Order: sequence, then C-alpha cells, then structure tokens
Amino acid sequence: MPDIPAASRIAELREQLHQHNHLYYVLDTPDIPDAEYDRMLRELQSLEAQHPEMFDPNSPSQRVGSPILDKFTSVEHLVPMLSLDNVFTEDELTAFEQRLQERLGSDSPIVFTCEPKLDGIAVSLLYEQGNFVRAATRGDGRRGEDISANVRTIASIPLKLMGSYPQRLEIRGEIFMPLQGFYEFNAQAERNGEKPFVNPRNAAAGSLRQLDSTLTAQRPLDMYCYSIGLIEGGEQPNSQFEALAYLKTLGFKINPEVVRATGAEQCFAYYQALQARRDQLPYEIDGIVYKVDDFRLQQTLGFVSRAPRWATAHKFPAQEEMTELLAVEFQVGRTGAVTPVARLAPVFVGGVTVSNATLHNMDEVDRLDVRAGDTVVVRRAGDVIPQIVQVVKGKRKKGARKVKPPAVCPVCESAVVREGDAAAYRCTGGLVCAAQRKQALKHFASRRAMDIDGLGDKLIEQMVDEGLLRSASDLYTLQEADLLNLDRMGSKSVANVLSAIEASKKTSLGRFLYALGIREVGETTANTLAAQFGTLDAIVSADAEALLAVDDVGPVVAQNLLEFFANKDNARVIQALIEAGVHWQDIDLADRGGQALAGNTYVLTGTLEGMSRDQAKQRLQALGAKVSGSVSSKTTALIAGEKAGSKLGKAEKLGVTVLSEEQLLALLAEYEG
Repeated sequence: MPDIPAASRIAELREQLHQHNHLYYVLDTPDIPDAEYDRMLRELQSLEAQHPEMFDPNSPSQRVGSPILDKFTSVEHLVPMLSLDNVFTEDELTAFEQRLQERLGSDSPIVFTCEPKLDGIAVSLLYEQGNFVRAATRGDGRRGEDISANVRTIASIPLKLMGSYPQRLEIRGEIFMPLQGFYEFNAQAERNGEKPFVNPRNAAAGSLRQLDSTLTAQRPLDMYCYSIGLIEGGEQPNSQFEALAYLKTLGFKINPEVVRATGAEQCFAYYQALQARRDQLPYEIDGIVYKVDDFRLQQTLGFVSRAPRWATAHKFPAQEEMTELLAVEFQVGRTGAVTPVARLAPVFVGGVTVSNATLHNMDEVDRLDVRAGDTVVVRRAGDVIPQIVQVVKGKRKKGARKVKPPAVCPVCESAVVREGDAAAYRCTGGLVCAAQRKQALKHFASRRAMDIDGLGDKLIEQMVDEGLLRSASDLYTLQEADLLNLDRMGSKSVANVLSAIEASKKTSLGRFLYALGIREVGETTANTLAAQFGTLDAIVSADAEALLAVDDVGPVVAQNLLEFFANKDNARVIQALIEAGVHWQDIDLADRGGQALAGNTYVLTGTLEGMSRDQAKQRLQALGAKVSGSVSSKTTALIAGEKAGSKLGKAEKLGVTVLSEEQLLALLAEYEG
C-alpha cells in the first residue's frame, strides 16, 4: 500500500492538472504559467513511477501515450451513430421544415439548433461514474474501432468529468485538427523530409489510426461535442441546446458558433453568415447541421433508414478552382465502355489535390468543348467527385484541337464503336482486351458472384499481367506452382486461394449468370432469369420474345443476352467452366417446391437474427420469388426484422402484408427441400 502522503499528493496533483487542462484547452483561460504546469506534471510522473500500484489510465500523465497496440479492436455502439441526409439550397431547406411540420401536424415555425459541420472524424466517448472508459470511431454506425488510447492523448477531452455527472454517459463529437496546428505540423514534417498531410481531415484521421498513441499525442488534435447518445442515472436535458449547455458543465468543449434559430428563414440566415466567415474560422467546416431542438419533437419525428428525420446537413457549395487540362485520355471498363478522363495540372480544391477529373462520355466532352491545353474550372461535386464544369474560353491557346474518340482501343487496339444513339463508345475486343479481362475477372470472383474469397483485385491483376489468366475458366486450372511465383504469395496463402476456387465450383444458376458479367444483367435480373427458365441451356436458346416475357428484361437487356450467348468466345468460356467442374442445381419448373413462390415479390427491411438479409434474399429467390428493394402496391409481403425503417410505414400505409422473421422461416420451411 502507498503511504498516505504520497497517495494524497498524487490525488491532489491529478485533480489540479485536470482543472488546469480544462482551463487551458477548453476555456482558453490558463491561470498558471506553462513552466508551473510542467513542474506539477513531472512531480506526478515521478510519484506514479514510485507507486505503480496507483496506476490510473485516466491520469493526466497518460496523455503522453501508452504502449503500442497490435491492432484496433471492434466495439459495438450502445446507440447506433446515424448519418445525416443533406439539403443544398434554401428551397430544399424550406421543404425540409415543411415535411417536419406536416408530420407534426402543425404549421408553426420549428425551433432548430444550428451547428457548424466540422470536417473531421466522428467519435463516440463513453464515461462511467465520471471516468473515461472508451472511445470509438463511427465505423458503419453500429460498430466502430476502439481508439481509446489515442483519444486519451487529446488534451481538450476530459478523462474525469466535472460537476454533477450521470452514472453512465455516452457522447458524440468531432475530432479535428485546427488549421494553425495543421500548417505547423506540415511545416515540421517538410523540414524533417517527411510527407505532409493533404488536408486537416486526413491529418485527423491518420492521427487517430496510429497504433502507437505516443505519435497521436504529438498531433495537434481537438474535439467539439455535438450530442448525447446515452445518459443513465443523471439529468435528462429537454432539448439539444440544453444538452450542449449541460455537456459544457461536465467539462466538454462546445462549439461557440452554435445557435438556436426559429424556422427555415433564420436557419438560412445563419448559414449565409457562417459561410461568409468560413475562411476566417480556425478550423474547416463543410456546412451546417440543423437539428430540431425539442427532444420530444425529435422522438415524435423518429428515423428513416439510417438517418434521423429531425436533422439534416446543409452543405456549402462545392469549392472550385482553375487549372490547366493537360490531356484527355481514354479508359476501358469491364463491359468495354471507353470513358474520357481529364488529366489536370494538380490543383488543391475542396480539401484535396486533384489531378484527374471525369468527363463521363463524348457527349459531355462536346458540350464543354474541352481541349488539351485549356484552362478549366474544376469542382468537387458534393465535395467528393472532381469534375470539369467550365472551360475558360478567353484563355484558350491558338491551335487547340477538338478531342476525338479513339478509333481503336487504347489497350488492345480492337475497333471502338458507338452503338446507335448511345453516348458511350465501346471496345469490341471482349475477352481479348486485357482491360476488360481484368475487370471481368474481378467481377466474376466478387462476393455476390462466384464468391472466391482471397482472390483480390491486385492478385487478379498480377495473374493477368503474368499471363496466368486469359478468361474465367483459367482460374480452375491454376496450380500451386503458378501462384507461388507471384509476389506475396506463400504456401499458406496459395492453399487458401486454391481452396476458395475449388469451393466456388458449387454455385447457383443465378450467381453463375451474374458472374458472367453480361451487360446490364444485374443480380436480380440474373436470379429472375434462372427462376423463369430453370436451366442454362433454356436461357441460351431463348429467343427475344421469350426473354422479353421475363420481368426485369427489356429490349436492351434482351439484346445484350442474345449477343452474349451468340458470341463464340463466350460460349467457349462457359463450356470450359462447366468442364472444369463449375456446377449448380437446375430448377425443376414442374416441381411446385422449386417454384412455389414464383410470381410473388418480397421486400426485406430491418435486421434479421437467424440469417443475413442477403441469405434470406437468396433463399426466397431459389423458390422463384422476386426480391425488390422498395415497397409498392404490387409487393406480396414486407419481411420486417428488428429496427425496421420507413419501408414498414409505407407497407402499412399501402396495406401490404408484413411478415416477421419467424413467419419468414415458416414460409421457407414449407417449400424448401
């Protein structure tokens, strides 16, 4: 046991340092010199070293970092971290408020809390009895990664709550890197010959992904809290604005720009005011978040899919910059589509350095009248996809020539053709074209197709480049020696890949059709064709009339099917796959069990306990049913799992039958062999 004076002094120093951290990093009102703070911290570290039995993970001394982790562990959020829907204009904001008023049955203006939308990393922090317990990334909304060791190093995040705290509290916030810290960190990195971060968001994300938290401790990270996820055994705020004020009393940092606003008009005025000051803020924001302030109204409004009805993000217009178009090149996709791509002089826009931009198709090239050497305006649409929105014609160089589509494929030199009035040009090389071959093989091996685990994109590209794969059938003739010669392929990895290839031989007709990569024949259409015809031979020999009689098959898809199966190279690949052992159970159309649910359409929503929704979908389709993504008056039944979303409400409104998971299992058991 430690002696009483040491234990007392350690507790005293910890309490004082927690308080000074709060004054310095949260309130920005330090009351002691840095040298005095450092002296107290060194004294605490010395006492803790002498008394290791008094270790506390939430001691101020632990902000310097902890032992290196092997990996991040996955944790489940106590309450899901939902995403937000977006509005982009004043009219959309007004329409958002009107939808809420209609649902609430009132035309009174709604009171909102307006908050800057920081461009950082969303996290969840858990406290128990006032002590920091865990921090996790948002992840997929239900599960995230445990980043507790890294978050402990961020000085503005309290390790011990202040004031009257609840027994259990889970809060959400945004971790970000302030601009000044970002610029200083990058300057230091460049002086050290290290690669700088491209923007503050990447800097924050990279810092939180460090397995060595001592590195995170060196990064200038900060956090603003923006909501309560869970509160137990304590004060229950009545509104979002009150909740933020309450979090501030506990020691959390709250964005000073947060305001209340009544109605869409005041919200938009706030949006305009903050947008005008956007470049003056000490951190990056990409919009405003509006939340219905009253928690009772939030509860009434509820949620839709993965987002709350009572909140939305109002994104700022995409940022634009001018740069030079160096060249227009053409890429070839899996189906042979030849797409123009703009190669740009690198330009920093929307938070990233952009050197490429999509031009979509030749119609877009002609509309823009874009030419090599032009000065163009580049925009990151929705802050995500770089695109050229305008040519600055006044800066055009003399002699600049119009862009023409290639006559031959840039990969295999096969002819490039334009089909009728379609916007796309296509390479006619088929499997002869290496670009199409790689993409076709990636599709063939994907999870929803042949599901060959471990056969990733890079491995497929390497095997094509080495001449091991020319078509999908070559996968089933691969030998151990072939793979051992490839980069990063040891005997265990080779064995796993070959085992997965062997296991993929047993499949279903629908999966096989989808895996073939026939243009515009998606997963649903492939399964519908399988259920309708029962065998591959029946599909191959079907004429246009028979194909058009199938749901989901229109004139374009029917023509694609006819052309695919008429191609001799495709026929040889299919035959080689069958001879290699790829097989499936044909559907006996005369067997009622095999087609018991033909003509029925089901929709799945919510979370199922006994199986995934994908598994449920496959089992229904095997019985001839169609599984749709949306509810309509033609839906036979909606299968609703836990936390069913808006589809449940729509089904009830339309009078569509709703089945539980138990009823689904009973339905499947009745007809499955």
